[in-house]
Amino acid sequence: MKKRTAHFPSEAFNKIGQRIIKTLAYAWLFPAFCLNTGCSTVAKNAAKGGAVKQITFTKEVLSEEFIAEGVAVGDVNKDGLVDVLAGAYWFQAPGWVPHEIMKPEKFFFDKGYSDAFISQTMDVNLDGWTDFLRIGFPGKEAFWFENPKGESGYWKKHLIHDAVGNESAGFFDIDKDGRLDLLGGNSSKKQMTWFKAPSSPNDSEWQAFPISGEADLGAEPFSHGLGMGDMNGDGRQDVIITKGWWEAPPDVRQPGWVFHEANLGQAAAQMYAYDFDADGDQDVISSSAHGLGIWWHEQVAEQGGRRWVTHLISDAFTQTHGLALTDMDKDGFPDLVTGMRYFAHMGHDPGELNPPVLYWFGLKPGPKPTWVPHLIDNASGVGVDVVVKDITSDGLKDIIVANKKGVFVFKQNAD
Repeated sequence: MKKRTAHFPSEAFNKIGQRIIKTLAYAWLFPAFCLNTGCSTVAKNAAKGGAVKQITFTKEVLSEEFIAEGVAVGDVNKDGLVDVLAGAYWFQAPGWVPHEIMKPEKFFFDKGYSDAFISQTMDVNLDGWTDFLRIGFPGKEAFWFENPKGESGYWKKHLIHDAVGNESAGFFDIDKDGRLDLLGGNSSKKQMTWFKAPSSPNDSEWQAFPISGEADLGAEPFSHGLGMGDMNGDGRQDVIITKGWWEAPPDVRQPGWVFHEANLGQAAAQMYAYDFDADGDQDVISSSAHGLGIWWHEQVAEQGGRRWVTHLISDAFTQTHGLALTDMDKDGFPDLVTGMRYFAHMGHDPGELNPPVLYWFGLKPGPKPTWVPHLIDNASGVGVDVVVKDITSDGLKDIIVANKKGVFVFKQNAD
């Protein structure tokens, strides 16, 4: 394993000769960007001298090997520092020293996939130590790995479920007990399901609660697009897929959640609900996991019901297979962090040979919401997720990525 640090602005070259461009990329990018996106409002605001928050990052390369499709963070060794976990490794902060969680396998970026997709951390067995949760290849097992509490050796592996579907399955506190649960497809039944995390040290079972019927939408191994959000304003978190959403009942353990059909875009990645146009109802943001496009879907009230109108945010780059919605610039509005998933289908998807960019889009909500694009890097991209968290305890949000190009941390710089 190899660790390298790059401080921006700077120039360097990666293995295929692509230049790592400067992190600062603002108004000078807008005209070219908007030729592709049609984001005329963004360009006009920039041209008028509208306030644009300038955020810079320091890029740290933890590994240049393909070890995982996704990443997680947490304090593994109880030293008060946030470590990075990806694939078979955890990287110890602050120097990112690699440690093996299990026996590593060799993966090749141009020949296939790893066995580590969506990842997360939590204290599963309530022993006070951070454990590692990992969803494997779509339709395969999800496991959690028990922290050895500072002892040497590989971490003990425990099964969560033997067949988890949907490439954006993830971890949410579905029953509001303060613990993360797993949401995804029970792909053996093709049934949207949530799996309740154990609630006591002696409880090892992740109990399954079906949301949909069997052979239903969004629950197959390679289904794309999944998220949670309060879609109808009742205070409960509903389950969102590209074909619509399941309404959460008062008791989320109840099966047969009511499904509401809606056209929420193409095969997607993570999906989020937010009132982007500030009209009092929830809209949805999604992206094309293997093609071109990031969109917001406007919920429009009309007599007798509701309809959805799709608006393009950007089609400047492809393979936006990992999205995070979080406030990057402290203006009170959630911004979008995403990028290109490098070699998502081994070079067979449109644009896969382009530089794997990483962006954040600053949101300004309103009747015509705008997203101002800010280029962070063009030699990393995202995986099947992207993690945004303040890992340095300085009050600034950092970005963590693992994909076929390696494992990366982007530490946000103070002004």
